[in-house]
Amino acid sequence: MSDGKKTKTTVNIYGQHFTIIGEESKAHMRHVAGVVDDKMREINEKNPYLDINKLAVLTAVNVVHDYMKLQEKYEILERQLKEKE
Repeated sequence: MSDGKKTKTTVNIYGQHFTIIGEESKAHMRHVAGVVDDKMREINEKNPYLDINKLAVLTAVNVVHDYMKLQEKYEILERQLKEKE
């Protein structure tokens, strides 16, 4: 959870080091980076001939797709809860 204080950490995503600054904990930022790294490797396994730029874009598209599906499910659950009130 964010407390307003900036945190800086270095992460490794797909063999590249990135410095990330945010309001979340270092553990959270490392976890996020790990999820991105895992997704990139998953996509690369299915199509090893993608260059790094295409791999990064496809990773972003996949992650946003997953996020949007979860958001839709959340909104449905919220509506169901309101209907029960």
